[in-house]
Amino acid sequence: MHTDENRKPTQLTDVASNREGAVRLQKPNLPRINLRFFLYPALGLIFGIFLYCRIRFGGIRATDFVFFILLFALSVRPVSWKRYLAIFLSFLLLAGAGAGLMHLYAERYRSGMDTGEYEITGTVVSFTVDEEETYVVLNHLSFDGKRTDGKMQATLASENVRTGDVVTLSAFVSHLSLPENSYGTNLFVKNIRYSADVVHFDVTGRSSNLLLRLNGKCYGVLHNNLGDDEADVAYALLTGNSGGMDDGLATAVRQGGIAHIFAVSGLHIGILYGAVALALKRFRRARVIPASALAFVYSAFCAFSVSSVRAAIMCTVLGLTQSIGRKYDFLESISFAVIVTLLIRPAEWLSAGFRLSFGACIGLALFSGTFKRGLKRIKCPAFLAEYLAANLSVQIFTFPVLYETFGYYSVWGMLLNAILIPALPALFLGLFACTVLSLIIPSASSFFCTVPNGMISALLYLFSVADFSFVLTGFSLGAGAAVWITGAAILSERVRLGRAARIAAASLLAVLFAACLVVRNAVWNGCKIVAAENGMILVRTKNECVLILANSTNLSSCERFLAQHYGGTLSAVVAFPDNGFQAVNTALFLDAEEIRLMKETDLGLQETNVVYGETFAYGELLFRYESERKLTLTCEDCVIEIDFDETQALFGDLFFNGNAGSYYLHGGKIVRLTE
Repeated sequence: MHTDENRKPTQLTDVASNREGAVRLQKPNLPRINLRFFLYPALGLIFGIFLYCRIRFGGIRATDFVFFILLFALSVRPVSWKRYLAIFLSFLLLAGAGAGLMHLYAERYRSGMDTGEYEITGTVVSFTVDEEETYVVLNHLSFDGKRTDGKMQATLASENVRTGDVVTLSAFVSHLSLPENSYGTNLFVKNIRYSADVVHFDVTGRSSNLLLRLNGKCYGVLHNNLGDDEADVAYALLTGNSGGMDDGLATAVRQGGIAHIFAVSGLHIGILYGAVALALKRFRRARVIPASALAFVYSAFCAFSVSSVRAAIMCTVLGLTQSIGRKYDFLESISFAVIVTLLIRPAEWLSAGFRLSFGACIGLALFSGTFKRGLKRIKCPAFLAEYLAANLSVQIFTFPVLYETFGYYSVWGMLLNAILIPALPALFLGLFACTVLSLIIPSASSFFCTVPNGMISALLYLFSVADFSFVLTGFSLGAGAAVWITGAAILSERVRLGRAARIAAASLLAVLFAACLVVRNAVWNGCKIVAAENGMILVRTKNECVLILANSTNLSSCERFLAQHYGGTLSAVVAFPDNGFQAVNTALFLDAEEIRLMKETDLGLQETNVVYGETFAYGELLFRYESERKLTLTCEDCVIEIDFDETQALFGDLFFNGNAGSYYLHGGKIVRLTE
């Protein structure tokens, strides 16, 4: 007979075994992805906008659906059909809404006043001063006394125009078309519908908008009390308008991976919100009201940049959840901010600012916890683990966006951010407070600006003595960008995959990513032609690389294009001189063995090797100038006609005018390349 003492261990063992069995039984029933109320609607809204833009502007591709197909595949099993149906319907509903809103935005962009001569009145909402001229963006437009929607860009022959000024000008106005390149996309996102060739203008008043007028006064205070370079940096820190910064400094900042510091981002809004919340700590729940109000007002002061709006929404959600005692869900907050932003401004999806701002937050939501735990396991100090985890998480999701936007990726980002981000609260809050005090007490403005002037001078000194030009560049990601983003999402801790499945997925994605890079960049045989915006065409074979330039091409856009597609020395640059010499001047500053021109041109003191002639060859590439605006290329038994007049092709097997996509020629066949 067994005693109670003998039974007890057996009973405990049975209970423990039952619990372990219950855990094993329950675990497979967990969904691969947790259902969040705003997550799938946000993804649906993005998909609808993305799909509409692909169909209307870029051409739809099969790879566009991969991410969303995988998302639903991971959501189905073992989710109940009712749950899956709710996910699918919410996704579908918001996808339709996104496509519809984007269509309405595009049609409104096309509407308005026709191209012609007008007397225009408008309010300056942003400006950049450059060598006795001011580039301005005008809002609240009136054409010959008739109000119209949209904004207009213009260059005014004056250095004294400021934000909030009302200007009247006589000009020939061009109504811009829907975007065909990155520059056009930027104008489209900002709703800049018109471009003006100004004949005469006058400043006729000041706007009644206090924030616009305050923006202009801040510019004056900073430039009156700081050096020019320091003032331009300070103005960029406060308003996000970095157009006035020295080109060399702006390039160094981007190459150093800290450009986000000079565009009012989530960091700035978060610092401001946190400072107010901390100062009003004793008010507990009520402090969210003034903190959120200041965040949104400051966002309005910075023209509602997408990153500031996103941060203001997320800070408000954080404050409200804390005030009612609920747990803050970071990913849900991001999803809610996406929905609000894109419902109001659907075109923001096309902007690099939207993708960088939200991509950084998504990276934090998906990976920061995993990295932090891993770093702590190897005894990394807590403060260092926090920083490294956050920085690595951000880099994962922003890498493809940064590379495709700027054509390079900074190798200095982690180091410089480690130095500057801890110092940013003191710099930003000090600059903010000193500027406010300078506006209130103008007579003491020089005294108040002393401290931020010293800190900014130290920053400028750092960039003057250190070289941050070493970047990852010279190739295109192509479809690899989609593979990278999809892989990052699947391999994150938010998707429940077993160890074996995770290893298999990581291996497959690594192979796919490498294959995409090889296919997109390598030329083993035949001829690859890459066509892009602004009249730039890159022709590559295994041994040669030739760049063809139209007269409208500028050096900065050309360097960005080459950074994205080719990192070596060009075999030649073929330029169209036409009636001007911009293409020739651009070619002279590129890294090329020689420049090809149709006829002799006065190049001044330049020592670049320039060769003239109507017909020339590089390996299997045979070129012939047909006119000063037309060129033919013969390769692989195909004739390619390049005509920047955009006239009808005469006899070419393939016709290019600078925006025709990418093609591969081999064995007499023409194959269209997809990104």
